[in-house]
Amino acid sequence: MRIVAGKYGSRSLKSPKNDATRPTQDKIKGAIFSSLGNMFDGGNFLDCYSGTGNMGLEAVSRGMEHATLVDNNKGAISVIKENVKSLKAEKETKIICGNIFSVL
Repeated sequence: MRIVAGKYGSRSLKSPKNDATRPTQDKIKGAIFSSLGNMFDGGNFLDCYSGTGNMGLEAVSRGMEHATLVDNNKGAISVIKENVKSLKAEKETKIICGNIFSVL
């Protein structure tokens, strides 16, 4: 799994070793962002079931100012933190461990 485009383009991301998360495939992720406008000039992105941080980090890579990454699985949160740190995206992200309905 990797970041498809933008400032972090082609950078690899880690994923949990178990099957507790199902990261969005690069092809699907590319199609979603292409339909949204491909690149952004600011804005905020909420990744409700973040898993690996894949979608939120892709949004930041493509120009979003900030991404909030939410997951209720502590193992997933650990992987998200690793991915954020590897991209040096700490200032552009907020990581929350919790149920999305409680968080909202």
